[in-house]
Amino acid sequence: MSLKDQITEDMKTAMRAKDADRLGTIRMLLAAIKQKEVDEQITVDDVMVVGLVDKLVKQRKDSIAAYEKADRQDLADKEAAEITVLQGYLPQRMSTEEIALAVKQIVADVGASGPGDMGKVMGAVKQQLAGKADMGQVSAAVKAALNP
Repeated sequence: MSLKDQITEDMKTAMRAKDADRLGTIRMLLAAIKQKEVDEQITVDDVMVVGLVDKLVKQRKDSIAAYEKADRQDLADKEAAEITVLQGYLPQRMSTEEIALAVKQIVADVGASGPGDMGKVMGAVKQQLAGKADMGQVSAAVKAALNP
């Protein structure tokens, strides 16, 4: 079963359970998937769904920071609950050590030597680690690997 099908089944389950908060988050995710399919005239695969979920989680984290700065804890809590639901669709994340090891291997494979090669390395890293690792941590690991 594809990830998109799993999300649709989870929506049906949330409807039956009358879980309004979970249902709203899942519907928002399905709307984002449908929007991507319509905009680009494609059928999304699991990798694209993971990328969309990752993007939505990042948006929610940014919103939480803004809400807490504005002293709106009620809205921040709602966003945090959405993050919890969305993270259920993400694969297990790599640890910091695993990321550093993978980045070192990619730097060696690409033949990068200094900070000027960061774009080339990030392109290769994104292909291999997309959805598996937090890109903020990946970027920091790439900087560390290219700046001896």
